[in-house]
Amino acid sequence: MNADLPLLLRVLRAPQHAPVLSPADWDLLLRQAANANLSATLHHWLEQHGVLAQALPQAREQLSWAAVMARRHRQATYWEIRLIGKALAGLGLPLLLLKGGAYAAAGLPPAAGRLFSDIDILVPEDSLPQVEAALMRHGWVGTHHDHYDQRYYREWMHELPPMMHVLRQTAIDVHHTILPRTAAQRPDARLLRAAARPLAGDGAPPGTAILAPLDMVLHSATHLFADGEFDKGLRDLWDLHCLLTHFGAREPGFWDALPARARQHQLQRFMFYGLRYSALLLGTPVPPATLAAMAPDAPPPALLAVMDALFTRALLPHHPSCRGAGSALADFLLYVRGNWLRMPPLRLARHLFHKAFLTPKNSQGAAA
Repeated sequence: MNADLPLLLRVLRAPQHAPVLSPADWDLLLRQAANANLSATLHHWLEQHGVLAQALPQAREQLSWAAVMARRHRQATYWEIRLIGKALAGLGLPLLLLKGGAYAAAGLPPAAGRLFSDIDILVPEDSLPQVEAALMRHGWVGTHHDHYDQRYYREWMHELPPMMHVLRQTAIDVHHTILPRTAAQRPDARLLRAAARPLAGDGAPPGTAILAPLDMVLHSATHLFADGEFDKGLRDLWDLHCLLTHFGAREPGFWDALPARARQHQLQRFMFYGLRYSALLLGTPVPPATLAAMAPDAPPPALLAVMDALFTRALLPHHPSCRGAGSALADFLLYVRGNWLRMPPLRLARHLFHKAFLTPKNSQGAAA
């Protein structure tokens, strides 16, 4: 195994080496996996490769408990999706699931052991009022009640303020596109919805759909590399790795069509990063022809060297054993970059000033 990589990444790349780990290595592996929110995923991965039974007994027991929790989480996800479908049934819209909910409903490889905090759906922008009203009638209520936060979401972002069910305390994010309105890139949400694929069976409500394979991969890469927080970056990179490996082997023409679809949605730079770091850190088998086709979308060499230095630090588990010189600086610079990508400079400056100085003051006034 590559000794330069953290232990968790080495085991994800070569699970057959896990049985020879020492007790101290198992302890470190479990800690890194828990930090990255990948404990149940690791259980599934070792089981899939036939080596779980050879794991240290104490480690196997801990991983088994994580797998039990993940199965319970998945059952709850199925139930929540059915209830969301029931709430929106009268609107004549497909229930278009995104990210973790989509992976679970479709039984895609990233769903194995994956935990997530909310269910994301995509609806037409002009249907947002009807969707929000229907969800409220079925027990979901809005959050972020501050006037500025409401304006932030409704005027500038790509989603409504998150909603939470008053009884189950489950959360839903209602998206109308996959990047903020204020971002420079403008993915075409109409194309995303038009290419979506219906789900059949598996208990999904009638009209449930997921993004097409190319668009699902693009959304996964965009969600990760347009963001500014990477504490769970490895989990999201694992999602991307699994999707690329799965669709690349099963969808005819997938690798040839990916670069053009990325450019069509103005997401080529995010997809370039996704392919680069998935291959570099997780060994994703990206065809050379696809890498060559994405090469024109790479940043200039000097900038790429900087991004390599940042992402190869920030995408590792945020466990002390994986945090070296420059890790904290990488986190900070990528946080600044994520906000920079989200808004134009002047609006960003106003937003950060408001969140730093006015929002805390307003919160204190409301509490008084």
